[in-house]
Amino acid sequence: MAQSIYSNYPPELSAAQQKFLVTAVKDWAIHNGLAVRPGPTVVPEGGNPNGVLATNAPVTLFPSPFPRTCFTEATALQEVYNKLYASITCNEEWLGEIVKGLIEVDDFVANLWKVHLAVQKEGYAQNLALGLYRSDYMAHVSPAGDTALKQVEFNTISSSFGGLSALVRQMHTELLTSPPGSSINYPSHPLLQSEVPPENTAVETLSSGLAVAHKAYGASKSTPALPLCVAFVVQDTERNVFDQHALSEHLKKTHNIPRGYLGSNIHSRRQLIPTTALPPPHSPDSIFEVTTVYLRAYYSPDEYTSSRDWEARTHLERSAAIKCPTVLNQLSGCKKVQQVLAEPTGLDHLTGFLNDVDASLIERVRATFAPQYDLSPNSKGRELALNPETALNHVLKPQREGGGNNVYKADIPGFLQSLPESDWKGWVLMELINPASNAQNVALRNDGEVLRGDVISELGVYGTILWEDTGKILHNNHGGYLLRTKGKEVNEGGVAAGFSSLDSVLLF
Repeated sequence: MAQSIYSNYPPELSAAQQKFLVTAVKDWAIHNGLAVRPGPTVVPEGGNPNGVLATNAPVTLFPSPFPRTCFTEATALQEVYNKLYASITCNEEWLGEIVKGLIEVDDFVANLWKVHLAVQKEGYAQNLALGLYRSDYMAHVSPAGDTALKQVEFNTISSSFGGLSALVRQMHTELLTSPPGSSINYPSHPLLQSEVPPENTAVETLSSGLAVAHKAYGASKSTPALPLCVAFVVQDTERNVFDQHALSEHLKKTHNIPRGYLGSNIHSRRQLIPTTALPPPHSPDSIFEVTTVYLRAYYSPDEYTSSRDWEARTHLERSAAIKCPTVLNQLSGCKKVQQVLAEPTGLDHLTGFLNDVDASLIERVRATFAPQYDLSPNSKGRELALNPETALNHVLKPQREGGGNNVYKADIPGFLQSLPESDWKGWVLMELINPASNAQNVALRNDGEVLRGDVISELGVYGTILWEDTGKILHNNHGGYLLRTKGKEVNEGGVAAGFSSLDSVLLF
């Protein structure tokens, strides 16, 4: 079934059909907010001085086939993964041992740990933490032809594209079903006639997680009492603004919770401590108390341009607001954590962190791990990474979020040899996942270019969890997905970084 679908999917487009689909997708995207601010590759520097332009997000013209068994397993395991990373965050001693092995070679990790130690010394003002997570997977095809779910990474900070991914699903569904009973928008294909993408509740799931934290914060702690809000910490140069607006709009309309804004001027807002009072820049006399700080920034070293940015992050961490994520929870997303869990002894760690989870579920989580290795002297990982032949089947990962950070295949041996050997422990070697070899799709980039060719798809499943620092879980939920599709020859997978297109799922 899989091979027959992939071998003739998607159906060929005539010039007229492609022109129609491209126009329909462009118009639908702008009309419905499936959009991004254009980057310099779309609009030359100086061409948008007032920031008034928007363009369609990079999307596929067709939804992509994805194995139903893998999709079902990814959604079934998400709440177990939520609990796992909340439990890791609560075990400072275990996490600290991993971090201490990185701080000598990774300034970013070292500075995050310093923030934690500084606030811990003062005493944390908030005992609740919120996670808005996304677990990313591929459908791995073994040499024998079997298909299994394998995890690419687990995201604990700024798990983005929930808003836009839901819109892609809506767009593809409307193209498949409008007008009712007709398929005139696409050429004939059995999969397009029998299936629509599964419901995508990412916006509802993520915004409900924020609402649960907002409610758990309780009443205003200021005197006199202040109105409450959830604050989104955003990048000043953020292009993915409409994705964030989808969440804040749902927060306001469904939960009656206003959104506050924090940008790079956090360091000047000393009034954030201790009750996180926030006057909007446009209305300095309107003071809100922040219940929950949601980070859509501060996940990359290049966002910390000076000591003032680290001071700002420390101010956020010591505030009474519920953090999403806390510094410790952000550190739990280090690739080194994933590698340690995937070691032969990792089952002991999993059993400890998931002590009230059925053993069969723990085994299913473990089955999603791809082989991963450290690069210590005389290790298997070092041998695999330095051998030009075995390196071709691996990717080298630093402790980073976002696209553009990894080193792939033939580049690995030379890259490692260009670094001091003492720095190698900051990297993790992971065996590449082998997706279907003959999948294709057509992508509409946000510069208007249309590309057809062999592709690879990566599925992300969203989850939310609220817990106390004692480990007690107050809320644990999952819902919604992201499908990113990229050219087979492209190594990295980030949409915001320009490597992938947003997609939706056709299950088979």
